[in-house]
Amino acid sequence: MISGSTRLIGLLGHPVVDSFSPRMQNAAFAARGLDWAYVPCDVALEAFEPAVRGLLAAGFAGANVTAPYKLAAAEIAETDLPSVNTLVFEDGRLRGFSTDAAVLAGLPAERPAVLGDGGAAAAFREALPHARTFARRGEWPPDVADADLVVNATSEREEVLAELGSGQTLVDLPYPETATAKAARERGARVVDGLEVLVAQGAASFELWTGMPAPFEAMRSAVGLSS
Repeated sequence: MISGSTRLIGLLGHPVVDSFSPRMQNAAFAARGLDWAYVPCDVALEAFEPAVRGLLAAGFAGANVTAPYKLAAAEIAETDLPSVNTLVFEDGRLRGFSTDAAVLAGLPAERPAVLGDGGAAAAFREALPHARTFARRGEWPPDVADADLVVNATSEREEVLAELGSGQTLVDLPYPETATAKAARERGARVVDGLEVLVAQGAASFELWTGMPAPFEAMRSAVGLSS
Protein backbone atom coordinates (compact mmCIF):
# COMPACT_ATOMS: atom_id res chain seq x y z
CA MET A 1 0.00 0.00 0.00
CA ILE A 2 1.47 3.33 -1.08
CA SER A 3 0.77 6.23 1.27
CA GLY A 4 1.85 9.83 1.64
CA SER A 5 4.88 8.69 3.63
CA THR A 6 6.11 6.07 1.11
CA ARG A 7 9.61 6.73 -0.24
CA LEU A 8 9.70 6.32 -4.02
CA ILE A 9 12.39 5.08 -6.39
CA GLY A 10 11.98 5.39 -10.15
CA LEU A 11 13.20 3.26 -13.05
CA LEU A 12 13.92 5.44 -16.07
CA GLY A 13 14.38 3.84 -19.48
CA HIS A 14 12.74 3.03 -22.80
CA PRO A 15 11.27 0.49 -22.84
CA VAL A 16 10.89 -0.73 -19.24
CA VAL A 17 7.88 -3.03 -19.58
CA ASP A 18 9.97 -6.24 -19.48
CA SER A 19 12.30 -5.20 -16.64
CA PHE A 20 12.54 -7.51 -13.62
CA SER A 21 13.84 -4.65 -11.46
CA PRO A 22 10.44 -3.56 -10.06
CA ARG A 23 9.59 -7.02 -8.73
CA MET A 24 13.13 -7.44 -7.36
CA GLN A 25 13.41 -4.07 -5.64
CA ASN A 26 9.89 -4.12 -4.22
CA ALA A 27 10.59 -7.57 -2.79
CA ALA A 28 13.78 -6.17 -1.25
CA PHE A 29 11.95 -3.23 0.35
CA ALA A 30 9.35 -5.63 1.78
CA ALA A 31 12.04 -7.97 3.11
CA ARG A 32 13.62 -5.09 5.03
CA GLY A 33 10.26 -3.80 6.28
CA LEU A 34 10.64 -0.49 4.44
CA ASP A 35 7.75 1.72 3.36
CA TRP A 36 9.35 2.21 -0.06
CA ALA A 37 8.12 1.52 -3.60
CA TYR A 38 9.91 1.10 -6.94
CA VAL A 39 8.06 2.58 -9.92
CA PRO A 40 8.92 1.94 -13.62
CA CYS A 41 8.74 5.04 -15.85
CA ASP A 42 8.94 4.67 -19.63
CA VAL A 43 10.54 7.93 -20.76
CA ALA A 44 10.60 9.30 -24.31
CA LEU A 45 14.01 10.19 -25.76
CA GLU A 46 13.53 13.94 -25.60
CA ALA A 47 12.10 13.84 -22.07
CA PHE A 48 14.88 12.16 -20.09
CA GLU A 49 16.39 15.18 -18.34
CA PRO A 50 12.98 16.74 -17.53
CA ALA A 51 11.89 13.36 -16.14
CA VAL A 52 14.92 13.20 -13.84
CA ARG A 53 14.39 16.77 -12.67
CA GLY A 54 10.72 15.96 -12.11
CA LEU A 55 11.49 13.00 -9.86
CA LEU A 56 13.89 15.14 -7.88
CA ALA A 57 11.30 17.90 -7.50
CA ALA A 58 8.59 15.39 -6.56
CA GLY A 59 10.59 14.09 -3.61
CA PHE A 60 11.70 10.73 -4.97
CA ALA A 61 14.63 9.21 -3.07
CA GLY A 62 16.42 8.17 -6.26
CA ALA A 63 16.19 6.15 -9.44
CA ASN A 64 17.71 3.47 -11.56
CA VAL A 65 18.61 4.37 -15.13
CA THR A 66 18.54 1.75 -17.86
CA ALA A 67 18.98 1.76 -21.64
CA PRO A 68 19.26 4.02 -23.51
CA TYR A 69 19.95 6.73 -20.92
CA LYS A 70 23.01 5.72 -18.87
CA LEU A 71 25.41 7.98 -20.76
CA ALA A 72 22.94 10.88 -20.63
CA ALA A 73 22.50 10.37 -16.88
CA ALA A 74 26.25 10.79 -16.36
CA GLU A 75 26.09 14.17 -18.11
CA ILE A 76 23.50 15.66 -15.74
CA ALA A 77 24.43 13.99 -12.43
CA GLU A 78 27.18 14.85 -9.96
CA THR A 79 29.72 12.21 -10.99
CA ASP A 80 33.04 11.67 -12.72
CA LEU A 81 31.83 8.41 -14.25
CA PRO A 82 31.12 7.96 -17.98
CA SER A 83 27.96 5.95 -17.31
CA VAL A 84 25.37 6.12 -14.51
CA ASN A 85 22.70 3.57 -13.64
CA THR A 86 21.87 4.75 -10.11
CA LEU A 87 20.74 8.19 -9.00
CA VAL A 88 20.52 9.28 -5.37
CA PHE A 89 18.57 12.46 -4.59
CA GLU A 90 19.77 14.24 -1.45
CA ASP A 91 19.00 17.81 -0.36
CA GLY A 92 18.31 18.91 -3.92
CA ARG A 93 21.44 17.22 -5.25
CA LEU A 94 21.44 14.70 -8.09
CA ARG A 95 24.25 12.25 -7.34
CA GLY A 96 25.23 9.62 -9.90
CA PHE A 97 26.72 6.16 -9.38
CA SER A 98 27.30 3.02 -11.42
CA THR A 99 26.60 -0.41 -9.95
CA ASP A 100 26.50 -2.21 -13.31
CA ALA A 101 29.86 -3.92 -12.75
CA ALA A 102 29.15 -5.09 -9.18
CA VAL A 103 28.93 -8.66 -10.49
CA LEU A 104 32.69 -8.64 -11.19
CA ALA A 105 33.57 -9.08 -7.52
CA GLY A 106 35.49 -12.33 -7.17
CA LEU A 107 35.72 -13.08 -10.89
CA PRO A 108 39.10 -13.57 -12.61
CA ALA A 109 39.87 -10.63 -14.85
CA GLU A 110 43.54 -10.64 -15.82
CA ARG A 111 42.73 -10.63 -19.55
CA PRO A 112 39.20 -9.24 -19.87
CA ALA A 113 37.28 -8.27 -22.98
CA VAL A 114 34.15 -6.12 -23.21
CA LEU A 115 31.67 -6.39 -26.09
CA GLY A 116 29.50 -3.34 -26.81
CA ASP A 117 29.62 0.43 -26.83
CA GLY A 118 26.54 1.55 -24.87
CA GLY A 119 26.13 2.72 -21.30
CA ALA A 120 26.57 -0.67 -19.68
CA ALA A 121 29.69 -1.35 -21.76
CA ALA A 122 31.10 2.01 -20.62
CA ALA A 123 30.57 1.00 -16.99
CA PHE A 124 32.46 -2.26 -17.48
CA ARG A 125 35.27 -0.52 -19.36
CA GLU A 126 35.59 1.86 -16.42
CA ALA A 127 35.77 -1.09 -14.02
CA LEU A 128 38.18 -2.99 -16.29
CA PRO A 129 40.46 -0.32 -17.75
CA HIS A 130 42.85 -2.96 -19.08
CA ALA A 131 40.11 -4.73 -21.06
CA ARG A 132 40.14 -5.17 -24.81
CA THR A 133 36.99 -3.66 -26.25
CA PHE A 134 34.98 -4.76 -29.26
CA ALA A 135 32.08 -2.93 -30.89
CA ARG A 136 30.38 -3.04 -34.28
CA ARG A 137 31.42 0.58 -34.85
CA GLY A 138 35.04 -0.30 -34.05
CA GLU A 139 36.93 -3.59 -33.88
CA TRP A 140 34.61 -6.46 -34.87
CA PRO A 141 34.08 -9.42 -34.80
CA PRO A 142 35.39 -10.10 -31.29
CA ASP A 143 38.53 -12.20 -30.91
CA VAL A 144 38.36 -13.46 -27.33
CA ALA A 145 40.48 -16.59 -27.58
CA ASP A 146 43.02 -15.27 -25.06
CA ALA A 147 40.52 -13.66 -22.68
CA ASP A 148 39.81 -15.15 -19.27
CA LEU A 149 36.71 -12.97 -18.79
CA VAL A 150 34.32 -11.76 -21.50
CA VAL A 151 31.53 -9.27 -20.79
CA ASN A 152 28.67 -9.25 -23.29
CA ALA A 153 27.27 -5.75 -22.77
CA THR A 154 25.32 -5.73 -26.04
CA SER A 155 21.58 -6.22 -26.45
CA GLU A 156 22.03 -9.00 -29.05
CA ARG A 157 20.13 -12.17 -28.13
CA GLU A 158 19.98 -14.35 -31.24
CA GLU A 159 23.49 -14.16 -32.72
CA VAL A 160 26.52 -15.92 -31.20
CA LEU A 161 28.89 -12.98 -30.83
CA ALA A 162 31.99 -14.83 -29.60
CA GLU A 163 33.13 -18.39 -29.02
CA LEU A 164 34.18 -19.24 -25.48
CA GLY A 165 35.26 -22.51 -23.98
CA SER A 166 36.65 -24.21 -20.90
CA GLY A 167 38.67 -21.94 -18.61
CA GLN A 168 36.82 -18.80 -19.69
CA THR A 169 34.01 -16.88 -17.96
CA LEU A 170 31.21 -15.05 -19.75
CA VAL A 171 29.27 -12.29 -18.00
CA ASP A 172 26.15 -12.03 -20.16
CA LEU A 173 24.07 -8.94 -19.42
CA PRO A 174 20.83 -9.53 -21.37
CA TYR A 175 18.11 -11.76 -19.95
CA PRO A 176 16.72 -14.28 -20.69
CA GLU A 177 19.76 -16.30 -21.84
CA THR A 178 21.33 -15.28 -25.15
CA ALA A 179 22.64 -17.46 -27.94
CA THR A 180 26.17 -16.41 -26.93
CA ALA A 181 25.62 -17.67 -23.38
CA LYS A 182 24.04 -20.93 -24.50
CA ALA A 183 26.94 -21.67 -26.87
CA ALA A 184 29.53 -20.77 -24.21
CA ARG A 185 27.92 -23.06 -21.64
CA GLU A 186 27.78 -25.94 -24.12
CA ARG A 187 31.51 -25.51 -24.82
CA GLY A 188 32.42 -25.65 -21.11
CA ALA A 189 32.72 -21.96 -20.24
CA ARG A 190 31.43 -20.58 -16.97
CA VAL A 191 28.41 -18.33 -17.57
CA VAL A 192 27.23 -15.59 -15.22
CA ASP A 193 23.83 -14.78 -16.66
CA GLY A 194 21.86 -11.57 -16.87
CA LEU A 195 19.74 -12.28 -13.79
CA GLU A 196 22.86 -12.70 -11.66
CA VAL A 197 24.11 -9.38 -13.07
CA LEU A 198 20.74 -7.79 -12.30
CA VAL A 199 20.74 -8.94 -8.68
CA ALA A 200 24.33 -7.81 -8.10
CA GLN A 201 23.78 -4.31 -9.47
CA GLY A 202 20.34 -4.06 -7.87
CA ALA A 203 21.69 -4.98 -4.45
CA ALA A 204 24.38 -2.32 -4.71
CA SER A 205 21.79 0.27 -5.76
CA PHE A 206 19.50 -0.73 -2.87
CA GLU A 207 22.33 -0.09 -0.42
CA LEU A 208 23.07 3.34 -1.92
CA TRP A 209 19.43 4.43 -1.55
CA THR A 210 18.63 2.94 1.85
CA GLY A 211 21.95 2.65 3.67
CA MET A 212 20.90 -0.89 4.65
CA PRO A 213 22.35 -4.28 3.64
CA ALA A 214 20.56 -5.69 0.63
CA PRO A 215 18.43 -8.84 1.20
CA PHE A 216 20.14 -10.92 -1.48
CA GLU A 217 18.04 -14.05 -1.07
CA ALA A 218 14.75 -12.16 -1.36
CA MET A 219 16.04 -10.40 -4.48
CA ARG A 220 17.25 -13.64 -6.05
CA SER A 221 13.95 -15.36 -5.31
CA ALA A 222 11.98 -12.48 -6.83
CA VAL A 223 13.66 -12.99 -10.22
CA GLY A 224 13.46 -16.78 -10.12
CA LEU A 225 17.01 -17.63 -9.02
CA SER A 226 17.57 -20.44 -6.54
CA SER A 227 19.45 -19.95 -3.30
